[in-house]
Amino acid sequence: MTYLTVYTDGDAPDALLRTEDGAEIATALKEVGVRLRHWPTVEGLDDAGPEEILNAYREEVARVVAEEGYTFVDVAQLRPDDSPDWPERSRAARAKFLAEHTHDDDEVRFFAGGSGIFYLHIDGKVHAVLCEAGDLLSVPAGTTHWFDMGTRPDFTAIRFFHDDDGWVGDFTGDPIASRIPDFDTITAGRAQG
Repeated sequence: MTYLTVYTDGDAPDALLRTEDGAEIATALKEVGVRLRHWPTVEGLDDAGPEEILNAYREEVARVVAEEGYTFVDVAQLRPDDSPDWPERSRAARAKFLAEHTHDDDEVRFFAGGSGIFYLHIDGKVHAVLCEAGDLLSVPAGTTHWFDMGTRPDFTAIRFFHDDDGWVGDFTGDPIASRIPDFDTITAGRAQG
C-alpha cells in the first residue's frame, strides 16, 4: 500500500502529512499534477526476468502505451544477491538517483515488486511517495524530484518513455535530498506507526 509523507523544504524540514489513506494520497498528488493508479499484481515473479515481467503485465502495459503514446518500455530491477559485487552495485545504483533532477519526459513507473520512494519537490514542499507492488506513479516532465531505493534495494519496476533514449536526468545541484528523511528512515518510521 502506498504511503505519503509531505515535508516543508526548508533547512529543517517539518512533516506536514503522513498517510496511507488512498483518497487522501490521490488528492494530495493530484494537486501537484501527479497521478497514482493501482494494478493487480501478478504472483510468482520474484525470480522473473524483464521479458517475463513485461509479458505478465502485457495488457496493462499496452493500455498505458495506447493512452499516453509511449514508445519505449523496459524493466528496472535490483534485488539483493550474494555476489561479491552486490554491495558496490547497490550503492552505485542508489547514488545515481539520489540527487535532485528533472527529465524532459514523464517519469512513469509501475512497481511489480519491492518498493522505492519518489521525492517530488514542488511549490516549497517535498512529497515523499513510497511506492510498493501494484503502484503506478506518473510524474509529469519537468517535475523536480529524486528517487531512493534504500540501503538494501529490492524492487522491480516497469518504466515507460516517450523517447527511446530512456532515462536521462538533468541534475539541479540542490542538496535538498540530504535534508529530507531517506527511504530507510521513512520505512522504519512507518513500521513503528
